[in-house]
Amino acid sequence: MTHSMDLIPAPLSVEHRGSAPGCVTLDERTTLDAGPGTESTARWLRSALGAATGLSFADGAGPHAIRLRIGAETGRPEGYRLTVGGPDAAVAIEGGGPAGVFWGAQTLRQLLGPDAYRKAPVRKEPARDLPYVTIEDAPRFGWRGLLLDVSRHFLPKDDVLRYLDLLAAHKLNVFHFHLTDDQGWRIEILRHPKLTEVGAWRARTKWGHRASPLWTETPHGGFYTQDDIREIVAYAAERHITVVPEIDLPGHAQAAIAAYPELGNTDVVDTAALTVWDTWGVNPNVLAPTDAVLRFYEGVLEEVLGLFPSTFVHIGGDECPKDQWKASPAAQARIKELGLAGEDELQSWFIRHFDRWLAARGRRLIGWDEILEGGLAEGAAVSSWRGYAGGIAAAEAGHDVVMCPEQHVYLDHRQAPGDDEPMPIGYVRTLEDVYRFEPVPPGLAPEAAAHILGTQANVWTEVMENRSRVDYQVFPRLAAFAEVAWSALPAPEARDHAGFERRMRTHYRRLEALGVDHRPPAGPHPWQRRPGVLGRPLEGTPPNV
Repeated sequence: MTHSMDLIPAPLSVEHRGSAPGCVTLDERTTLDAGPGTESTARWLRSALGAATGLSFADGAGPHAIRLRIGAETGRPEGYRLTVGGPDAAVAIEGGGPAGVFWGAQTLRQLLGPDAYRKAPVRKEPARDLPYVTIEDAPRFGWRGLLLDVSRHFLPKDDVLRYLDLLAAHKLNVFHFHLTDDQGWRIEILRHPKLTEVGAWRARTKWGHRASPLWTETPHGGFYTQDDIREIVAYAAERHITVVPEIDLPGHAQAAIAAYPELGNTDVVDTAALTVWDTWGVNPNVLAPTDAVLRFYEGVLEEVLGLFPSTFVHIGGDECPKDQWKASPAAQARIKELGLAGEDELQSWFIRHFDRWLAARGRRLIGWDEILEGGLAEGAAVSSWRGYAGGIAAAEAGHDVVMCPEQHVYLDHRQAPGDDEPMPIGYVRTLEDVYRFEPVPPGLAPEAAAHILGTQANVWTEVMENRSRVDYQVFPRLAAFAEVAWSALPAPEARDHAGFERRMRTHYRRLEALGVDHRPPAGPHPWQRRPGVLGRPLEGTPPNV
């Protein structure tokens, strides 16, 4: 029975009850006793554990039940207590709120062993034994996220739903959905149909880093209809995951400008000649600072708000080159008219406009740390990606922060040195490096540290052309990240990485049962390599900036 205790992320406390070896067995008598507010967990248990065990989990209370309850004494809404083998139920999960009950159910699945991650029973005697334990647990951070970029390479809807299941299995609760960029617009906007008719497709794609001489000549693209988005959001909500949409502006906008050339700086560029971008890097084609552009994006965001209930809406705000604004008489006239000090303030004028616009609709703007340049409206939050510095500055100024420094938690960065890593990008970030990542910088005053909502890992897909490549870059490192985001870990150098690796032996079997094409500990399988395709490796230890 010991194998099934390899829990990831590690819970706050596990108490083994009773000295004699013994267990509770789920069988045909096992019922599901779901109290008010636990319906989504009951549905999930029936479908996921029902499929893996072959049990139906009929409704009913009693000594053989899995009992789901919401109770105040578990403290925080995402906290839970899981008891196996109590006096009046086979398993009792009590959550501080509906999400806590769901995370308790995820732990129950881990206790059943890797076969519980399959879609049908694979043995005559399926894994149904549970050890006598009491687990008390609650997350360290309220924002435990994964950013998935579906603009650079599109992932079909079913692959997105699968990623939501993988997030849930790791107790991650925010899905940052990067839907628009220079290389593709991925969300249907009914009032601007060309955004997807034109903007969702590119004629060819750079293969490897932008310095690579190779191209993939097959047109690439795709988009999600509004019903697809509704399905993704509802699927996430059933799993207590918030979907935060990202609509990028004023940079990262070439796909939109290719669809609607009037959005660009038409007085300095022939925007009608622009196509959806087929290579990588920072793109010079940015939005024009006109009222018509503001109205256009307000229309986009009205539809976005109708589809995503998330309080936070991400509007990018990063990597916006100012060259076209400098050369544009119209942009210069706008700077003068608004009484701005220059092009940098013009960018923050864009951000502030949408900050006020979102706030008036009960939402909150979040953007990359560049939005700090030129001052921020008070409700805005910051995703600190260029390092810790932006997050520290934002937190000290009273803004909420999500820590996602590229040097530590960009999962497109390579996992090992050497030529076998497919298209090696960035610094080497091993499983252990991610396990020792600390979202709250030491030395941050307590009142500033209270503004750190949490952390997320970011997955940019320039060199990830399909689901299998995404799996390779994300796993196993997402498991280490999930423990950092959830568990109460000691300081980075004091963390028990050997113990984590030991638990990972079981976790690899869970991932394999789920069909995850993770990077093997010993290095990539032959079919996972990409020999001769240029990357952009950075040497040395990443700086703590």
